[in-house]
Amino acid sequence: MFRYFPTNYVWNLSVNLAIEMGARMGEIETICAPLQDAAKQPDAEGTHAFRQAWVAMADRLQALAAEDEARGRQFSAGQKYKRASAYMITCERMLAHDSPGRVELYQRALKSFATGIALTGENCERVEIPYGEEHLSALLVRAPGVARAPVLVQVNGLDSMKEMKYLVGLPGWLAERGVSSLIVDQPGTGEALRLHGMHARFDAEHWASRVVDWLETREDIDAQRIGMEGVSLGGYYCPRAVAFEPRFACGVAWGANHDWRDVQKQRLKREGDFPVPHYWNHVCWVWGAKDIDDFMRIAEDVHLDGVLDRIRVPFLVTHGERDSQIPLSWAYRTYEQLVNSPKRELKIFTDREGGVQHASFDNSINAGHYIADWVAETLGGRTRR
Repeated sequence: MFRYFPTNYVWNLSVNLAIEMGARMGEIETICAPLQDAAKQPDAEGTHAFRQAWVAMADRLQALAAEDEARGRQFSAGQKYKRASAYMITCERMLAHDSPGRVELYQRALKSFATGIALTGENCERVEIPYGEEHLSALLVRAPGVARAPVLVQVNGLDSMKEMKYLVGLPGWLAERGVSSLIVDQPGTGEALRLHGMHARFDAEHWASRVVDWLETREDIDAQRIGMEGVSLGGYYCPRAVAFEPRFACGVAWGANHDWRDVQKQRLKREGDFPVPHYWNHVCWVWGAKDIDDFMRIAEDVHLDGVLDRIRVPFLVTHGERDSQIPLSWAYRTYEQLVNSPKRELKIFTDREGGVQHASFDNSINAGHYIADWVAETLGGRTRR
């Protein structure tokens, strides 16, 4: 794990996530060098300084991108807009949900990302999936040259969003292996939470089934080869959804979040690292709880005991050996309870291959390639040219 700030895990997590999204080290140094003292301040003061520094770099990149556009240099401009989006995402996820200007900052990040994708011409399309009277927003990345491709639905954790997952790289690694991707902002995350007020729910199959319904209408998707992957808290959502939605052909947990209710109990005791500042404020917002007591009642349902024996398709469980947020023991528990999976696998990422921290945020590429290969082998893609 890259520790720019010696005493602040949450800030280091954010810097590592930015690197995984394509941040440049010179820009990180410019952003972070003045923040050493702020990193030691309480959440409110520290995150204000953090936001100012990261937005300033995003503003600089957008101005440079506009200059590129004026000269017809669209590829260069597009890369700068994408990186500016990543920097805005980095600081937006650190803010308290009621911070002034948070929604506007998030919308700026979405616009910068979309502009970057349009200018570079990347294989990424924003789509909307019907969900009751609303919709779920998603990014579709197609496997080139495959008429009816298998697809991996990818869902967020507690504080990630679809643009972050796209920029980290799994959809691109899958596309070259002949597998399409659908990266979804499910309830409690991304656009669903920030723009539509959809809170998280423990019964992930409720929204996951609507996603499968939508995929079954598409001629470019093989409806018999739909898999699901979830990162971090998605390591709970994904197994739950695959257990109760039999149309999924496989599942992957990128970080085994077997018993999130227990994680909350330990965090009340100040055990384990928090992923974001203002943590209790954040989880109450995500789950629509009125206070911590209400949230803890909701969290009682967020576990996989008594669920996993319903899974009768291949399933990959991965975990970082030195995950300081979610105990490694939960990865073994998830694997052990997959008693009816015809192809279950547990992969613990060690120092040898990297990705030992939570959901491999410290070095995702080897872990991501391992997942992409497993999915390609399971859903009928390819692992070589």
